Amino acid sequence: MDARQLEYFLAVVDHDGFSRAAARLHIAQPSLSQAIAALERDLGVKLFHRLGRGVVLSDAGAELIEPARQVIRDLEAARATMDSTKGLRRGRVEMVSMPSPGIEPLGTLTRDFSRRHPGLSIRVDAAFTATEVVERVRQGAAELGLAGAPEVLSPPGVNVLPLEAQDFVLVEPPDDESSAFSDDEPVSGADLAGARAIVTPEDSVMRRIVDDVLAEGTDIHIVAEVAHRTSILPLVLHGVGLAILPESWSTLARRSGARVRRLTPAPQLHVALVSRVAPLTPAARAFLAVADDYAASRTHPEHGRSGRGGVGGRGHAFFPLEVL
Repeated sequence: MDARQLEYFLAVVDHDGFSRAAARLHIAQPSLSQAIAALERDLGVKLFHRLGRGVVLSDAGAELIEPARQVIRDLEAARATMDSTKGLRRGRVEMVSMPSPGIEPLGTLTRDFSRRHPGLSIRVDAAFTATEVVERVRQGAAELGLAGAPEVLSPPGVNVLPLEAQDFVLVEPPDDESSAFSDDEPVSGADLAGARAIVTPEDSVMRRIVDDVLAEGTDIHIVAEVAHRTSILPLVLHGVGLAILPESWSTLARRSGARVRRLTPAPQLHVALVSRVAPLTPAARAFLAVADDYAASRTHPEHGRSGRGGVGGRGHAFFPLEVL
């Protein structure tokens, strides 16, 4: 068994079959099939069940995924460490993030990281729950992940760097003449009686907030339920209804003409950067150092930014969310 065989195995897993994996690896499909067959002979187990022209992962194959990713990550870390002896001039951070953290704090973190290490790059894949982020990091699919939850994150099997606790806000259509709220007036759940709301699917944090208000007897009409988080603000701007969003969207919403109100009491999310326990590549360690400085500045604003300082000229008005 060698690293190349493990890389080929993971490619078949990640791309749902031999043909797409071969295309991604830029090799002929028969060569890929031969490599996987050799790996199966070496291990003495079948990693895939062949079904017609397709394949299904076997139980043994499922057990191999996490250690295979660990081996590949460790080799990458070793190569990157050798490169770093010549100076941290190249490399890439492999991350995963949920939608709202993809606005902030990822924007500020990436800006600071790029300024410190202009030769390095970042690749960010998408996830939609804290559990998904943690699993991707734990299994080695990414070295780092941005996650958010209603409580402080403390999942096993990964390292956790808390970044900040953040509020939800109410976002209303621009020039909404029906709004009964002044610009600076905080809005309670009872104040939303008769409102038309845009929500995300059940089991999301934002939907949970709306459902809690409904459970208290406030009549809110859910006019739209959308899975695509990026669709919410455009729907608000079209006047379809209001939405409860993480404050990460506030600056963009205001710049687009929407009205943003504070909620009282304000539900919060706790946002953290999770990292794998195994040794990180030098690029990932460099990004983690930037995140550590960011977290320190949020805890001790006198060390750098103000408590809500940052991108956008209005202070740091961007805050991430686990699931909108």
